[in-house]
Amino acid sequence: MNIEPLAISGALRITPNQHHDDRGTFVEWFRGDRLREAMGHDFHVEQANCSISARGVLRGIHFTDVPPGQAKWVTCVAGAVFDVVVDLRVGSPTFGRWDAVVLDDVDRRAVYLGEGLGHAFLALTDGAALVYACSNRYDPGHDHEIDPLDPELAIDWPRQALDGSRIEPLLSPKDRAAPGLTAAAAADLLPRHDAVRGHVASIT
Repeated sequence: MNIEPLAISGALRITPNQHHDDRGTFVEWFRGDRLREAMGHDFHVEQANCSISARGVLRGIHFTDVPPGQAKWVTCVAGAVFDVVVDLRVGSPTFGRWDAVVLDDVDRRAVYLGEGLGHAFLALTDGAALVYACSNRYDPGHDHEIDPLDPELAIDWPRQALDGSRIEPLLSPKDRAAPGLTAAAAADLLPRHDAVRGHVASIT
C-alpha cells in the first residue's frame, strides 16, 4: 500500500494494492505495521463501526475530547463519499484548515486521522458504506460536533452526486445545531495541539 500525508499533520491517505482475478478482488485494507512506521506509535483498535448513507447525507464534523482521544482508519466498501479531515487542535499550525479525499469502492483508498482531528463526509451515492476502525470506544460524554457548513471553515462540499444529480445536504438535527469553529473555541470545546499525538514520523 502507498501511504501519503495529507495537508494536516496526523492525517494520511492510504492507497492499497488491489489483486483482481476472475473470482473478484482482494484488498489488504489495513496494516498496523505500516501505520506504526508512518506515525511512530501503535494504533490499537478498540471499536469498529459501519455507517450506510443515502446520497446527499452529510455526517460530521465529529471529534472527541483529548483525553481520551480517538484516532480513526476509515474506508468506503460500497459507493462513494467525499471524506474530510479538519484540524481542530488549538495551537496547531494548520488550525482551522481541512483536506479531503474521495473514498470509493473503485480505488478503495482509506484515510487515517489522529487524535484531535475532526471528521466528516458527504455521501456521493446511495448506499455509501463507510467502515471505521477506532482507537477508543464511542463515549457520548466526550464526543462533540462542529457545523460542517460553517462559513469560517469554508469546506468546498461537492454540489453534484456521481450520477450528476444535485446534492442537497441532509444533516442530523444534532449536526445541524452544532456550533461553528469560533463558538466551539470560545466554549473551550476543542482539543489542544500539544495534548495529542498526531505528527507523521516517517513514510516509507
